[in-house]
Parts: sequence; C-alpha cells; structure tokens
Amino acid sequence: MENEDAMDSAMLESARRGEAGFVQGLPRTRAALAFADERHAGQQREIDGAPFVTHPLEVACILHEAGYGDDVVAAGVLHDVVEDTTAERADLEERFGPEVARLVAAVTEDPQIADPAERKAALRLQVAQAGESAAVVFAADKISKARELTQLAQREQLDKEARLRLDHYRESLAMLEELIPGHPLVTRLRAELAELEASAVRH
Repeated sequence: MENEDAMDSAMLESARRGEAGFVQGLPRTRAALAFADERHAGQQREIDGAPFVTHPLEVACILHEAGYGDDVVAAGVLHDVVEDTTAERADLEERFGPEVARLVAAVTEDPQIADPAERKAALRLQVAQAGESAAVVFAADKISKARELTQLAQREQLDKEARLRLDHYRESLAMLEELIPGHPLVTRLRAELAELEASAVRH
C-alpha cells in the first residue's frame, strides 16, 4: 500500500512537470493535466487522502497503455472536471475541442437526477449511447475506482454506500460487455471486480 502511494505520488509529480512518458507527444493531454490539476486543487482522493487528480491521471495512463490517442487520453484526464469542479462543457470545448468535450459530457452524471441509483443507471445508458470512445473512458474510470474500493475492502467491511458503488460497477461491467465485448479494458475491469468481490467477502 505504501509503495503504491509512493508510486502514485511520483507519477503525479512527473506528469505535472510534463516528464511522464505517457504525455510525450500528446499535447492536448498535457494541457488537460495542467487544467485538471488546477481545477481539482485541494480535493482529495477518498480512499487515502492523496490529491484527487491522482485518479484521473491513472485513468489517462490506463487509456494510453491501451493504445488510445490524444483526445481519448485527454478526456480521461478531464472526465471528472465538469462533475466535481466549476468547469463547464463550454470551457472544455474551447480549450480542448468538441470531441474531448463530448467524451467528458458522456461520462458525466446528470446532477438533476436526485436518486443515486437512477442517476447511475442514466449515466450507463448515456455512455452506451455515446459510442466506443466514451465507453473506454468509462471503463478506465471504473478500473481505477474498483482498485480503490478493493483497497478499502481489504481494510474494513464495506458500508451501504460502498456496496451501492460495487453494484454500479457490476452493472457497468454488464453494459460494457454488451457494448464492447472482448475489449481488453472490459477484461481488466472484470478481473478488478473479481478481486474486489473476493476482498469484500473476506470482510
């Protein structure tokens, strides 16, 4: 756990300086990281108190490792800025272009839906209707989030809220298996959820 935290911290600092391997040759992603770092400033990752931007950075790394290009990786970096900061879709369209803005909008929850389960269901439908590029950003996000929840499950029993998140991840996997069957990120998500469920059972 400590080694993972140290690696996350080193990766974040390297990316902030523009030295991380995955931002080389991806100018939009590099600009997106600076934007996300600024907008998420002061926010912390729930699982361990690390800077929140560590999460979108991990999502971007997953997408880059899967072979996606600048727009998709940049959307991975920015996927939470509309949902969790004061940034708006128009800001993203102006700075990063219509495709990045479209992808971020596709993976952003509708805050007008009050019921959490209904909001998550609407999000899954929204992603399914937005095409493969949106689906892989969504998948990479869920891979990262499942890893975080596994860390929690290894320490303590999951509470009701955490179990609702697990249910959403299961439903997300089912949706992705229909939408992009056999995709490597779907396979990775399935493996992460298996580890998460095993950890949850042990507690």
